[in-house]
Amino acid sequence: MNTIATRLDDVRQCIRSAATKYGRPNHSIQLLAVSKTRPAEDIRSAIEAGQHSFGENYLQEAAEKIQQLADAQAEWHFIGRIQSNKTKIIATHFDWVHGLCSFKHAQRLNDQRPDKLPPLNVCLQINLSNEQSKAGITPAEAAELAGLIHALPRLHLKGLMTLPAPAETLLQQRQPFQALRELRDQIKTDTLPLDTLSMGMSGDLEAAIAEGATIVRIGTAIFGPRNHRK
Repeated sequence: MNTIATRLDDVRQCIRSAATKYGRPNHSIQLLAVSKTRPAEDIRSAIEAGQHSFGENYLQEAAEKIQQLADAQAEWHFIGRIQSNKTKIIATHFDWVHGLCSFKHAQRLNDQRPDKLPPLNVCLQINLSNEQSKAGITPAEAAELAGLIHALPRLHLKGLMTLPAPAETLLQQRQPFQALRELRDQIKTDTLPLDTLSMGMSGDLEAAIAEGATIVRIGTAIFGPRNHRK
């Protein structure tokens, strides 16, 4: 039976195989289950199968599910576009943000992060392909913004993320991930190690792991065909 648990096992095996192929330890790659549009019971099934990190980008829906699963050991990652009027929901409910690309939003998240919670983990989104349809800053802007965010006490800048344009071959897929890794290596410091590279989805998982991904974002391969929102 093709259950969430069995699909999770299949994805984990793919990650292990790629890690072995490129000489990386399995524990260096975190699986982020993209659970947007999925009901809370599906997420609970994944939790029961040993998955604890989940990605959401529809805020009202996510807040409801986070409340429904408050008894579970789950880590919540916001992976969508940030809107200024929604930053309080993100700052209050989430553990991670993967798409930060402005100091304005960083300042709001910092100011609205409750003191009772640990600093919010954030990744800068880098637009490597200059696609107008995608959010993100240019590589040239990354170092300055990283420095500004590093100074905010309620945020913890963990690293970089990207959503590259689709590519057909493994070599073509690896190129933007290599560029993100090299950018991280250029701007990291002893006080700002930037140990996170959030990159890679189902179609380019191997390429991302080959180039150093520490978080890979997988949805349909775990939960099945997406339930499209009305």
